[in-house]
Amino acid sequence: MIIADDLCWRDLGFTGNKDVRTPRLDQLAAQGMQLTGMYTPATTCSPSRNALYTGLFPIRSGAYPNHTRVYSGTKSVFTHLKEHGYRVGLQGKEHVGPPASYPYQHVGGPGGVDDFAATREFVARDAEQPWLLVYASNDPHSPWQRGARMRPDPNKLTIPPYLHDNARTRRQLANYYGEVAKLDWQAGQLLDLLETTGQADDTLVIFVSEQGSSFPYGGKWSVYDNGIRAATVVRWPGHVAPGSTSSALLQYVDVPATLLAAAGIDPETVNTGCPDANGAWGFDGRSFLDVLAGETDHVRDAVFAQQTTVGVHGYKDPYPIRAVRDQRYKYVRNLAPENTYQIGGIHRSNTLQSWQKDAASDPQLAARIEWLFHRPAEELYDLSTDELEEHNLADDPQLAKVKAALAAQLDAWMAQQGDRGLETELLAPTRQGPIGPAGNDRPVAAAKQP
Repeated sequence: MIIADDLCWRDLGFTGNKDVRTPRLDQLAAQGMQLTGMYTPATTCSPSRNALYTGLFPIRSGAYPNHTRVYSGTKSVFTHLKEHGYRVGLQGKEHVGPPASYPYQHVGGPGGVDDFAATREFVARDAEQPWLLVYASNDPHSPWQRGARMRPDPNKLTIPPYLHDNARTRRQLANYYGEVAKLDWQAGQLLDLLETTGQADDTLVIFVSEQGSSFPYGGKWSVYDNGIRAATVVRWPGHVAPGSTSSALLQYVDVPATLLAAAGIDPETVNTGCPDANGAWGFDGRSFLDVLAGETDHVRDAVFAQQTTVGVHGYKDPYPIRAVRDQRYKYVRNLAPENTYQIGGIHRSNTLQSWQKDAASDPQLAARIEWLFHRPAEELYDLSTDELEEHNLADDPQLAKVKAALAAQLDAWMAQQGDRGLETELLAPTRQGPIGPAGNDRPVAAAKQP
C-alpha cells in the first residue's frame, strides 16, 4: 500500500493534471484499475490513516481529531494479517496509535522513507511468508521543500480555478508539484523492487492520495471533494483488468476488508475490537473485491465524512462539520455556524495572507476568503453540474426532498457511530496524546465482546 501525504486527487497525471510529472504512477494506473469513487471519511492525516488501517470510521474508533489514537483494544489490518501468518511492516509516516493496535515492524527506522535497501530486505526476507508493507511517504506535505530538483517553472503553470492566481500561489504550487514528482519517484523505486525480487505478478498494489492539499480550497480540513476524494489505483495481475476504471462509491474503511478478502480471510468473521453504538463488532467497511474483478460497479449508496477542529493547531472556536455524499448530491452540516472556523493550517498561512492582500481590491475574492471562515448551517451541492461545490442549494425548495433524504442518512450514520455532534467535538482533546495509566481509554464501558 503506497500512501501519499496531503495530495489533492486532482494533482496527478492520470487524473488529468498536465503540469505535474507522475510517469510511474500514471503507468501503475494503466496497469490496474482506477477507483474514482474512493473517499476518506476524514479531512486530516491521522484520522484518515486510522480509518484506512482499522476499517472503522473515526468517531467510532475514537480517532477523529488530528494527532489522534484509536480506543484501546481496537485492531487493525496489521493485527488481522499478522494473526494469519503475514509479516507486516510500515515504512515512513506513522501518525497512528496506540502501538498495541498497530503491531507492524517499522521498516527503515524512524524517518527512513527513502531507505529502499531496508524495503528490499523486508519484502525479500522469506519467500514462503506472505507480507503486507505500507509505504507512507512524507510527500507532498508542506512546507514543500523536498522536491526542488523536480520543481516546474512557476510561470508556466495553469492555476486551478479553485486557487487565486498570484506570485505566491505560483511559487508554492511549483514547490508542491515538485514534491508530487518526488512521490512518483518513490513509487517507481517500490515497483522496481517488486520486479527485481520476482514478486510483481504475485502482489496486490494499492495507491491512495490520502486527503487534499493544504492550499486554501486545496481540500485539507474540508469535506468538499477536493478534501475527501482520493485518487486510488489497484494493480493485481491476473485479478484486475489493466486500464480499467470503476466509479463505485467506496471509503477508506472498505480497504481492510478488501485486503483480508484478497488474502483468503472472510472479513465478515473479523472482530475489530471496537463496538459501534449498536453493539456490533464488525467492520464499518466491506470488501470491494467484486468491483476489482469487474463484476459490479456498486458497493455503497453514500459516503460520509467529518472534520474536527478542536485540538487542531491554531483553532479559534469549535467548528465541527459532517457530510454525506451520494453519486450526485452532497449534504454538509456545519454544527456551529455561529462560530468562526479558524485553524493555523489554512487561515494563518502565508498563501492566504497574500490572497487577503489582493482581496482589498477584489470583492469576489474577498467573498471566497470569507467562506473559509464562516459558512451556513446547511449546504447542498449538485455535483453533476457543480463539481467545485460553489453554489449552495440548501434553500432551494425543489431540492427539499433530496436534502431531507441525505440529512436522514447523515443522522443515521452519526447515531451508529455514537457521534453526539458538538459534545463529541469538545471531547477531541481526550483523543490526543498518550493513553493514561489505566490503559483503557474508552468513554463508556464497552459491551462484552462476542
